[in-house]
Amino acid sequence: QVQLVESGGGLVQPGGSLRLSCVASGTISSSYTMGWYRQAPGKQRELVAIISGSSSTNIADSVKGRFTISRDNAKNTVYLQMNSLKPEDTAVYYCNLHIIFILSTKDYWGQGTQVTVSS
Repeated sequence: QVQLVESGGGLVQPGGSLRLSCVASGTISSSYTMGWYRQAPGKQRELVAIISGSSSTNIADSVKGRFTISRDNAKNTVYLQMNSLKPEDTAVYYCNLHIIFILSTKDYWGQGTQVTVSS
């Protein structure tokens, strides 16, 4: 069974920075991507950024140029460096691990970490 543990959320002023981390524990024997999604109050969960095992990335337009995703495969850890934060970045951020099997896929989610951008 895979578990994801997130850390690094908090309260930050506009223009500030935060770094989120997510560690995956358990046995993962297939290819997988890791990523971050967020959900603001009253809104649907949306993709922020994902990264493959070969470190190719997909970044949402709303955060491109401000957020960077990276991963350490040896540590099964994914990071989200968030710079120039805006109030509209306020949301619960969820770590995702997407495992790709031959005929199916499976998603695991972290418990979420709150990011609040406010003066």
